[in-house]
Amino acid sequence: MNDHDLWTCRYVNQIIDAMADGVFTITPDGKIVSWNKSMERITGYSKEEAKGKDCTFIHFSSCLDGSCPNGIKDCGILDATSDFSRECVLLSKHKEEIPVLKRARVLFDSSRNISAIVETVTDLRELKKARQKALDAQNQLAIKTDLKKNIIGISPAIEELLSKIKVASASDANILIQGETGTGKELCANAVHYLGRRNAFPFVTLNCSALPENLLESELFGHVKGSFTGAFKDRKGRFEEAENGTLFLDEIGEIPLSVQVKLLRAVQEREIERVGDSKKIKTNIRIIAATNKDLSELVEEKKFREDLYYRLRVFPITIPPLRNRKEDIPLLLDFFIKKLRKETKKNILKADKKAVNALMNHDWPGNVRELENAVSYAFVVAGQEILSKDDFPPETVCSSKKNQIAIQRNPKKPDSKKELLKLLEECGWNKAEAGRKAGLSRTTIWKYMKKWDIPLN
Repeated sequence: MNDHDLWTCRYVNQIIDAMADGVFTITPDGKIVSWNKSMERITGYSKEEAKGKDCTFIHFSSCLDGSCPNGIKDCGILDATSDFSRECVLLSKHKEEIPVLKRARVLFDSSRNISAIVETVTDLRELKKARQKALDAQNQLAIKTDLKKNIIGISPAIEELLSKIKVASASDANILIQGETGTGKELCANAVHYLGRRNAFPFVTLNCSALPENLLESELFGHVKGSFTGAFKDRKGRFEEAENGTLFLDEIGEIPLSVQVKLLRAVQEREIERVGDSKKIKTNIRIIAATNKDLSELVEEKKFREDLYYRLRVFPITIPPLRNRKEDIPLLLDFFIKKLRKETKKNILKADKKAVNALMNHDWPGNVRELENAVSYAFVVAGQEILSKDDFPPETVCSSKKNQIAIQRNPKKPDSKKELLKLLEECGWNKAEAGRKAGLSRTTIWKYMKKWDIPLN
């Protein structure tokens, strides 16, 4: 190789290393031979870790012929006559799922033999954020256009709720939304955010019951690299993600007392500390908390801090249960039928009068969510354009309390794994339905499943 060739080779490598996209090359038998700086950044694997490895070392969710195969001979690239591209997910060294655009092209020598394969990887995380921002803007516009299209009803209870949402959105006060499971607390929180002055900034949600205590603090406040096992890098928490916007804390009553202390400090001082760090970070967010529990009772039982309760409950909103606004059932029924007709392409137009009357007589312990599930059930069962009473779940259309009690299980917490398995099987492994039959929330059923090592899927 002459001096000119050496110069060219050296500067080409520098140019490739300077590229924003990840670039790597593999041999015809699938061995990685080059790996640029951007591949190190995107995947977390250094050049030394990658070179010489088989191409399956990189875990993509999709290759040329669908799911990522066992080797280069199975993926179809060796038979490809042109370059191809596909959006998929890359699993990084630190087990982070990264959305990427993957491109590949086969290179041939002068004898038309395959000499190498070049692949490029474009990190789509920023694009994904932009897409989400655009989607949020659409949601914001939809809510601003007509609040009543999103919170459906003509009852006095709903009119009062809409009035409270408008008042709440005009201020920056922390809000506590209380209501039974399935009443639409997150929908209400969304409306408050998107009608308010923070609507151009993030609406970030966290289900406080979905995480164990040791992870909840990290989710809320973030952590620094090395602060605990698995903390491979610094990570922002939900407080930082929601900067200038709204943080929605669902099922706030499930937060353990140890985390309540730190949450109170964050709310009072408007600053946080990441797990494993002593540096204070200023925050500017609005908090909307929600619960299906009576927090005042939890305060009396010393299960929830009184000072935190009053910090969160600056402006309380209570969402009425469906049984207290039954005049809204026909409107909701019509809304869900139109929605499912569009989603399923089934030509179902409406429910007949007997079905509507039967649904009006049900008390709906699962509220609007239970009604939506009942309509979904009817869409699966129905074979005609008009839904009849027989198309709906039996427990939702019984005409008498006596018959309802005969059909439903007596509300009772499952006392054993065997009992919970039986309940789940009866409900077709629908956790929401199992919760209704046991008189429990879907989240509680989920917790029992975790407790007794029952698969969640």
